[in-house]
Amino acid sequence: MTTITEPHAVIEEHYQPSPRIATIALNELRGGLRGFYILIACIALGVAVITAVGGLSDALRKGFERQGAVLLGGDVALARAHRRAEPDERAWMTARGKVSETVTFRAMARRGDNTEDALVEIKGVDDAYPLVGDLKLRTGDAKGEPLGAGGAVVEEILLERLKVRVGDRIRIGRSEVEIRAVIVTEPDKITNRLSFGPRVMLSLPTLLETGLIGPGSLVRWRYALKLPQEPSAPALASMQSQVRKDWPNAGFQVLDRRDPAPRVTKTLERLRQFLTLIGLTSLLIGGVGVANAVTTYIERRRKVIATMRALGSTTRQILILHLTQVLLLAVLGILLGLAVGLSLPPLLMWSLGSVLPVQPELALGAETVFLAIAYGLIVTLLFSIWPLGRAEQIKPAVLFREEAGGERVRLRWPYLAGSAAMAATLLGLALWTSESQRIALSFCAAVAGIFLLFTGLGQLIAWVARRLPRPRRPELALAIAGLGAPGGLTRSVVLSLGSGLSLLAAVAAVDGSIVSELQGRLPKAAPNFFVLDIPNGELGRFNALVARERPGAHLNHAPMLRGRLVDLAGRPAESVKAPPQAQWVLNGDRGLTYAEDVPEGSRVVAGKWWERGYAGPPLVSFEAELARQLGLALGDSITVNVLGRNITARIANLREVEWESLAINFVMVFSPNTLKAAPHNMLATITLPLNTSLADEADLARTIGRIYPTVTAIRVKDAINSFNTIFEKVMVAVRAAGGVTLLAGALVLAGAFATSQRRRTKQAVILKALGGTRGRIVGSHLLEYALLAVVTSVVALAVGNLVGWAVLWRIMDVPYVFSWGPALQVLGLSLGLVLALGGIGTWRILSAPAVPYLKGE
Repeated sequence: MTTITEPHAVIEEHYQPSPRIATIALNELRGGLRGFYILIACIALGVAVITAVGGLSDALRKGFERQGAVLLGGDVALARAHRRAEPDERAWMTARGKVSETVTFRAMARRGDNTEDALVEIKGVDDAYPLVGDLKLRTGDAKGEPLGAGGAVVEEILLERLKVRVGDRIRIGRSEVEIRAVIVTEPDKITNRLSFGPRVMLSLPTLLETGLIGPGSLVRWRYALKLPQEPSAPALASMQSQVRKDWPNAGFQVLDRRDPAPRVTKTLERLRQFLTLIGLTSLLIGGVGVANAVTTYIERRRKVIATMRALGSTTRQILILHLTQVLLLAVLGILLGLAVGLSLPPLLMWSLGSVLPVQPELALGAETVFLAIAYGLIVTLLFSIWPLGRAEQIKPAVLFREEAGGERVRLRWPYLAGSAAMAATLLGLALWTSESQRIALSFCAAVAGIFLLFTGLGQLIAWVARRLPRPRRPELALAIAGLGAPGGLTRSVVLSLGSGLSLLAAVAAVDGSIVSELQGRLPKAAPNFFVLDIPNGELGRFNALVARERPGAHLNHAPMLRGRLVDLAGRPAESVKAPPQAQWVLNGDRGLTYAEDVPEGSRVVAGKWWERGYAGPPLVSFEAELARQLGLALGDSITVNVLGRNITARIANLREVEWESLAINFVMVFSPNTLKAAPHNMLATITLPLNTSLADEADLARTIGRIYPTVTAIRVKDAINSFNTIFEKVMVAVRAAGGVTLLAGALVLAGAFATSQRRRTKQAVILKALGGTRGRIVGSHLLEYALLAVVTSVVALAVGNLVGWAVLWRIMDVPYVFSWGPALQVLGLSLGLVLALGGIGTWRILSAPAVPYLKGE
């Protein structure tokens, strides 16, 4: 940094009009940015994360808007469960545009010799499919039209699972179909429900011959409409209103090209908000580096500021000058962060394009840029106002009395108020930009709590170290003295390292507990299979088949229909503002059942169950926690649309459901007289004796498939493993995001070591002059760093696991399980970072020439 050698000239410049303050600040920064590289890097890192997340989100959102018709398959789509469109409904659609009809459901695909089978997602399409976009296929050597009579096109992974190839035949239901092509691109796949298996696509006539579609089958019919003219947003909204007006009880879910996949849109928005909060956390951790850099800068300029005060500079002039310098540096960091952040989305789009849910289009919203800049400036002010306030405490006496710099000072209320105002602004901005204010508030409160905790821990460690008796071993005595030194590393290391490690520990706790719950805590009597679409009239024969093939098997069964909630206690479902963890109940169709008795795995916690043979007005039992989140109580009415008919029932009781038991359970269970007459099939679970081998399980599944080709048997462990695979990918992304905060902590650590280098170099020079060996100096430093790392990581582990426990208990309702693996990883990261950065700093200290320090230069 350039040293001011002509105080009179500086004062003259200070009395110039205020627009020249920036010029003066720039002039003083001409000597270089030494001491500010960490400040710039900390700001740039947080801004880059926020910009990159926002940029990728904007690109995906733009892709949705531009490709909405392709993703939806048309301008508007109507869908419902169970029931195909009636002739008058189809005529209504045809009068408004070109129509394409599709149907989707789950089923089993089997090799012709019945030796291999796989759960697949069936899709039947008509000749008009797709109305918009292209279905791209790889045909190979197969003959005939890919979707002609008796033909099928499949995703490539199915070929591997069934050990077949293009041209081979597979069994679907009661029919054999020939694989004639492999699906390369399915334009409207994103708008279908979550897939648990590879796609198999057939023509509707071919599909109807399989016997898989009948009364009560769990199928979803969908009708895409391409309007004759390019529709405007008001026209699309009007179309949705017209469907509800003309067909109020038809049970159609209506979507249009403006938001072709609300579930995906909402998921992407929540992911954007989560990653933005992660970026904000890294920015806040980097704020510690900002505060350290500004504090060091003010300390280095003590004599300059004292001279300025002696020559008549006011407190306001000194504050504005230094604040301007800090803001100029922050702007540089923000610009670097924006540059890096803007370059990341194209790279991510290029590298992750095949796994993204939609083809993104380069776009950057003004909101994203504003948010990144605003967060960068607010965090800079939040962490720099406090140390800048110390500048006004520097008196002219510093020129004559060096120890004045060590006096304790109290900041005046304007600086405290300014810091509080910046903190409130930061909180308000986070709440304003979050879909869930409760989650954003909890996140900010947790971050603030962690900051306060580790700030207090740093103070406590320094306080204890100053009062500990000095041990005889010189290395340990020097290490403890370093921990308690007024200008030591303790506070910076504990705060920066502890914050990042706490987040990683929390993520590891959640990850480990969920994996343990899914893999190791299944009930001993967990079913082996869920069996779907058992014909209602065949239940007795099906039970007899299982009992004959596997004596000792336990079967549980329940009727299963699908319906959509349309009204809750007089409130239209579309208008209900449910919390994120309950919103899924209102989205699309839900599984429904009826029962004479309380289902296994459920317990009535409010109200009474209906009597056997009840024949009064329709009643329903609702899951208790979801009822609370949706604002429902005993006696309230709900309306569901089942098979195009609105059914209203009164909530007779609330149930607490043990979902982890894997027994058959539903959110809504109706009294039998409500749904018994509706066409439906049965859902069953099969629990085999504990000593049943995997080969026997597979043999039973093949037997069921051979005798009941329209039935779908899903192995429970396979379904859990599929979920584990998806969950592991999500957690990898979350851990990577958490790693950004640790990177911010590493930057702050590097800054802290650099800040203390001069003091430590002087100390090392004096120790060497008094006979201290390099080994003892290095040993004392490394011992100090190791003590800090161990204490900080232990506390970070405790805090992270506490946060993880709270998330598991309050949000996920999953038992907490402590895992030693993540704990040792956190401890290893802490030791590795501190010892590596500290070792580099110690090497530079021991390499410094001794003469300048001994001469007091």
